[in-house]
Amino acid sequence: MQKQALAVFTTNIAGDEALKAIKRLCQNSGIGSGQQLSEDSSDCFALQAEAPPELDFKRLRDMAEEKAIDVNLITTEGRRKKLLIADMDATIIRGESLDELASLAGIGEEIKAITARTMAGELDFEAGLSARLQLLKGYSAELLDEVIKNTQITPGAVELVATMRANGAECFLISGGFTFLTSVIAKRLNFTGHHANQLGLEKGLLNGKAFSPILGKQAKYDYLHHYCDKYGLSTDLAFAVGDGANDMMMLKAAGLGVAFEGKPALRAQITVQISHSDLSALLYLQGYSSTEFKR
Repeated sequence: MQKQALAVFTTNIAGDEALKAIKRLCQNSGIGSGQQLSEDSSDCFALQAEAPPELDFKRLRDMAEEKAIDVNLITTEGRRKKLLIADMDATIIRGESLDELASLAGIGEEIKAITARTMAGELDFEAGLSARLQLLKGYSAELLDEVIKNTQITPGAVELVATMRANGAECFLISGGFTFLTSVIAKRLNFTGHHANQLGLEKGLLNGKAFSPILGKQAKYDYLHHYCDKYGLSTDLAFAVGDGANDMMMLKAAGLGVAFEGKPALRAQITVQISHSDLSALLYLQGYSSTEFKR
């Protein structure tokens, strides 16, 4: 028996305009009337509708992309997940924390170029991290406090973690970044726990290194399986979200893996994509309505 599939539309376009645009997309794609999941006052508009078997999804997504609307096909079976594994940089927070550190040190452009190549999968993650840390050697560790101060939480992240935890899910922040920031963000958003790399410091200065072993793509994949085993869950009940090539393995391993504002290399292989909506869209993908959101 074929699993029922729903087309879930989400966007940060204002409600009335979004509703009209999505209804036109449904009409042009042979999709019937849908169910609005968001309230009129919500920042992220969401609507779901049953997807017919003959739906030309690529055409629908191309049309939706032109209107800055995300559309994804989601099966109804096991839709609400019990484990969230989330990347931090450019996912739960805005921007890359190492790039922010470099900007404060006055070498932002040089390090941003390495970050971009690493996240695009053009450069091995560990090699890219090592190259960036070497450039930061000798700078004051006091810059870390400035990074924390300047960090902005991605809209929808608070609701994502609070709502999933209120519904019995465990949520972990797993980052190729650093514990000086994951510890703060995990506490602020009430994640169950966090894992990241640890910066090397000597006499109040960055020493250009990170403690071994480096947390990269394999570690993210391993933590997903570790926590599934710990809580007695199948990977079908795991939800993973990230933006870069180093998130690929964990996204593919999860029952639902989402490329959030994903780099091209990630979007080429991860089907579920959120590019025009905030992180509350991850709740709509699971079938939550905005009236169920916690903060």
